[in-house]
Amino acid sequence: MNRILADMDTGIDDAMALVYLLSRPEVQVQAITCTAGNVGARQVALNNLSLLELCGRAGIEVAIGAEVPLEIPLVTTEETHGPQGIGYAALPQPAQQISPRHAVDVWVDQVRAHPGEITGLITGPLTNFALALRREPELPHLLKGLVIMGGCFYYQGNTTPTAEWNVSVDPHAAREVFEAYTGLPEDQLPIVCALETTERIEMRPEHLDRLAEVAGAHPELVLPEQPEGQRSSSDNPLVACLSDALRFYMEFHRLYDQGYIAHVHDAFAAAVAADRTPYRTRLATVDVETSSPLLVGTTVADFRGLWGKAPNARIVVDNNPEQCFGELIGSVGGLARDLYGPATENNHRP
Repeated sequence: MNRILADMDTGIDDAMALVYLLSRPEVQVQAITCTAGNVGARQVALNNLSLLELCGRAGIEVAIGAEVPLEIPLVTTEETHGPQGIGYAALPQPAQQISPRHAVDVWVDQVRAHPGEITGLITGPLTNFALALRREPELPHLLKGLVIMGGCFYYQGNTTPTAEWNVSVDPHAAREVFEAYTGLPEDQLPIVCALETTERIEMRPEHLDRLAEVAGAHPELVLPEQPEGQRSSSDNPLVACLSDALRFYMEFHRLYDQGYIAHVHDAFAAAVAADRTPYRTRLATVDVETSSPLLVGTTVADFRGLWGKAPNARIVVDNNPEQCFGELIGSVGGLARDLYGPATENNHRP
């Protein structure tokens, strides 16, 4: 059993990541904590609850945490992810209620209850985890591992020329988290999935077509020549949801001359946390710029020990996009088939 506690700012690619985790029979999602980022924290929580119900997994605790960054004003990005954070997808209001507990309480209580068993997965700003570390400094020792989607290292940012979105939303929190891991044993250091490898996970129209095929649904044509805002006609509710979300994301990427694609950063990080995709890491000491108006949110990696400080991160430097998409599409498509597809004796998840 692979226990994962997911901290998200859901988000189109966060949604893909969550559905993927729910599709894995060996993964147990312990809880989902929510932070403001792509959209406000309450909308994030509603998105997560609705996705849980769509995937037949109601009952997992969803708790709101930080609604603003530690020291700077909140900036959200509805232009990237849509007014509700899930593109064109329209999900009904969830029946399940948001947990009355604060995300920090969930982090601390879960990890104390299952020492050495939980992998943390953070696909949004690191605010909740920074606050949890203030409450329980032993979290790095109590966790089985930590996977972070964030940062970029000597690579063009996606928010400023040098900064990645999750870190730029709350650079002070990111700095606290990396500092907390300085000098720990290598196997306890966070695995950092930064833009230089997550931007290789380019979802294309043919991937959505393949997803529908695996789900046993009607062909799902999401093509550049179609009108903006066209909605899915899929007979499979899960395929339709993901298609409508990802169409919005593809249109956004095209607007910024990146092609009719969607960088599903968080889905790669989820596959890493689930130990279902190959990758290679390199030890580094990471720090985050918090003062310079020009460079705030910039993540800097010292790979050669020039600062004279111990490593505090394992940065992913290589991955396998083709394998990763095979994993994502096969598993999510299998879940969509099991839940909503034609009933056959061959229904199974890979």
